[in-house]
Amino acid sequence: MTGTLQEIWRHPIKALGRERMASATLTKGRGIPGDRLWAVAHRRAKAKEPWLPCNNFIRAASSPALQAITAELTEDGTVHLHHPTRGDFIGNPDNPQDAERLIDWVHPLVAIGKPNPVAIYRAENAMTDSSTVSLSLINLASHRTIEKALDQKLSPLRWRGNLLVDGWEPWQEQSLVDKNIRIGSAEFWIRKEITRCRATEANIHTGERDAETLKALKSFGHMEMGIHAVVTKPGSIEPGDRVEIMT
Repeated sequence: MTGTLQEIWRHPIKALGRERMASATLTKGRGIPGDRLWAVAHRRAKAKEPWLPCNNFIRAASSPALQAITAELTEDGTVHLHHPTRGDFIGNPDNPQDAERLIDWVHPLVAIGKPNPVAIYRAENAMTDSSTVSLSLINLASHRTIEKALDQKLSPLRWRGNLLVDGWEPWQEQSLVDKNIRIGSAEFWIRKEITRCRATEANIHTGERDAETLKALKSFGHMEMGIHAVVTKPGSIEPGDRVEIMT
């Protein structure tokens, strides 16, 4: 079945908020512009260039309150974050003073007993959970299958995907690994499925764990939701574009 791109999302600061996009211009081997440009390192982080695994940063898997953050990134590098209990942060994480304010702002959202945030980490390319930079694609039919299994309405934004696709069969994305797809004028190689963690258990409005998403996934015999898509041909994408399976 041919899918359709429904929504495009980016996450300017890793684990801290999400922003919907009207379109995106993609470059080979890179992520969505403005996606995961920064991350907040905790005191146990081990510096390593040019990529750090996610366990070096604060994240919603261990601090679910982070899931309730929304974000907006402007062209001048200013980030506007909002959380229902913390209010707003507005600043440029590249600015040392703003970086300190950001650490102070997010600190109360880090779960008790978890390592404190201490520094803002900046990378030249999207800091995805794999050293191979990719976009994360979510099949909305698979998401609805999880909703049905839990008998619970869930936002697909729990999965923190970049591309939300509809029109496929549930779990059809699993058959696309090592294949190529086209969206708009851009082309992608599907690298692998995305194994999920407890971040997805948290409500995106409250930041509280309220859904056993991992248990639901396990009931289908796996722990994956979504696929990693590596840009192989540059191009532009926008909601409404067909998602074509090439090979």
